[in-house]
Amino acid sequence: MDSPVSRFVDRADAGRQLATHLTALGLDNPIVYALPRGGVPVASEIARALMAPLDLIMVRKIGAPGAPELALGAVVDGAAPQTVINEGVREATGAGQDYLERARAQEVIELERRRSVYLGDREPRDPAGHTAILVDDGLATGATMKAAILAMRQRNAKSICVAVPVAPRQTIVTMEGLADHVVCLHPTDRFAGVGAHYDDFHQLTDEETVGLLREIWSETTDVSAATSPVRRQVIIPPMGLIGDLCVPPNPRGLSCSPMAAAPAGSVRAT
Repeated sequence: MDSPVSRFVDRADAGRQLATHLTALGLDNPIVYALPRGGVPVASEIARALMAPLDLIMVRKIGAPGAPELALGAVVDGAAPQTVINEGVREATGAGQDYLERARAQEVIELERRRSVYLGDREPRDPAGHTAILVDDGLATGATMKAAILAMRQRNAKSICVAVPVAPRQTIVTMEGLADHVVCLHPTDRFAGVGAHYDDFHQLTDEETVGLLREIWSETTDVSAATSPVRRQVIIPPMGLIGDLCVPPNPRGLSCSPMAAAPAGSVRAT
């Protein structure tokens, strides 16, 4: 039976709990994509735990006429922004094509603003050949996540994993039909809104979001570079032999006893 009390202290707590489950999956070559703003603190904890790169996927909900919190659909940023429409909501609210086009145009403008503020000149990570882990702080109708999945499919992600702390059980069933993996810590039949499952669910500001991104990016520099050996050509005295020096990531020092030390002027292989 669902518990009526909050399950998560805050978004970071939810991210750490999700990270435990995702680590156990052993996902291949992952990149963590946060849906801002709320997904950023959740995704940051996942990126730390998996030692994976963190990026953003810009998605904006299109609110229904007269009920902006109700998702009529969603639009995802890109060279050709993709739109997903919740046809059930569209029919129930009577939203016409003119309204949809105006609302979509407004959200595309906001997407462009957020991309500029959050990412600046930072190049987006290409999901091709990677497992794209799509992270938000929770789902309701799932319209924004559907748009994100569609975008990742079109960008040739090797596989897609949806990771959220809480969502209606039926929304999770829908996600399972769209993504390769779905991790939801609290699928519920008594959904009262995402915020009802958090002790702290304050609205993140742009400043908080940028601060979190800079913090995690400073900790997890380019993972591919950090895990690749450093190579350079060297000349070895006294004979002037040319060789390649390869320094592995996180090298450890070696010690030897005086009896094992090589005579002066010789090279000892170990």
